[in-house]
Amino acid sequence: MQGHLHRGVGVTTVEHAVGATGAAERTGLSRQTVTGLIFGLLGVALIAGVAPAISGNSRRFNFEPPPDPAGIGFHPPTWVIAIGVLFLVAAVLGFAPPDARRYASPARLLSAIALIPLVLVLSLALSDNPSTNIINLFNESLVLATPLALGATTGLWCERSGIINIGIEGTMLAGAGIGYMTYATIGDAQSTGWLWFSILISVLAGGLVASLLAVLSIRFGVNQIVAGVVINLFALGLTGFLRSEVIVKTGITTGVGTSEFGLPLLSEIPVIGDQLFRGKPIYWMMYLVVIGTWLVMFRTPWGLRVRSCGENPHAAETLGVNVIRIRYQSVILGGLIAGLAGAWFSMESQTRFEDNMTNAAGFIALAALIFGKWTPWGAFGGALLFGFSRALGTRLQFLGVEVSGFEIPSEFLQALPFVVTLVVVAGAVGRSIPPAAAGQPFQRSK
Repeated sequence: MQGHLHRGVGVTTVEHAVGATGAAERTGLSRQTVTGLIFGLLGVALIAGVAPAISGNSRRFNFEPPPDPAGIGFHPPTWVIAIGVLFLVAAVLGFAPPDARRYASPARLLSAIALIPLVLVLSLALSDNPSTNIINLFNESLVLATPLALGATTGLWCERSGIINIGIEGTMLAGAGIGYMTYATIGDAQSTGWLWFSILISVLAGGLVASLLAVLSIRFGVNQIVAGVVINLFALGLTGFLRSEVIVKTGITTGVGTSEFGLPLLSEIPVIGDQLFRGKPIYWMMYLVVIGTWLVMFRTPWGLRVRSCGENPHAAETLGVNVIRIRYQSVILGGLIAGLAGAWFSMESQTRFEDNMTNAAGFIALAALIFGKWTPWGAFGGALLFGFSRALGTRLQFLGVEVSGFEIPSEFLQALPFVVTLVVVAGAVGRSIPPAAAGQPFQRSK
């Protein structure tokens, strides 16, 4: 009887496993079908509707600034038809037999990437401007991705150790405001030395705000989402007070910013060197932070301990890891990085401080982290995507894109990064798996 019972339990378990596998396959097929339908409809619309309707006048992607830039010319309807055909191929492969379906994923990836040139082609075709500098657009995307990549790296350190950080936005804002207040009130607003001291203060301010999040989440076990919201509201009120009561009263509303410089040899490459390999200090620091995070987190014993605290803190504790200390260290390190991102806003991108000047960059950085599946290079790729959407929105305003004689309002174009955020997060949900212990309070075993 007992043997039959065990056998029945085993059979039930196997049946549940098979059922779960079947459910997963059905979910994957459903997602593939929906994606195929979307690309199929887009392909038909591009070929049958858009291509015949847009201007057939030649347009040009420039690689250099005027007056005599190198570049390539193109015929907009031809490009639209070619991209539409690619979409149809991706749609057909989505419904293909299993043997051919292995090509569906690469086709969908190519189709997703093709959305970028499609938007550019349509933008030029619908504007009076016959050309745009494509290399400069990519450089603008990298620059605008700087605070997003730093913010995503902040979230990476926190969540990999098991602490959900919704307060990235507030930490960045505090770094921007406190650093600029130091610059405007204590130092000489035209001194480069004081500028660097103020950037250091921004970094330390970020670490201080993050330590508050760490104490609330780790020491007192406050819900981490609530703690992050508290940090955001606290930073918003604090920086607003500092601006109105301290910064404005000094009369210093602007000052010198960090200076741009080029990388030796690389900045001398013809056509692209001066555009892609020149930047300001915090921009270059962003690359060092991303590379350093990857090396430390995935190539050192300490990084392994950080990741173990985010996956299974009790098992890590059993192996002698001080989970509490690791989480404090990771959250504060993330705060220092967010403070550097804040300094980018007030002392590199601009040389002033405005209320809420981070403009939801911390939340977009979280979306980049989710899109990048909690990896340094994936998060950087997500930040670059959102940076491109911001740069493209700005570029479209200058191009003066019109549809049927109606110019697209600038407010719609300014909302483009947030639309992209919604689409990307919606597509990433269910595919990106966060650290298993993220958001879970930890108490030492007794």
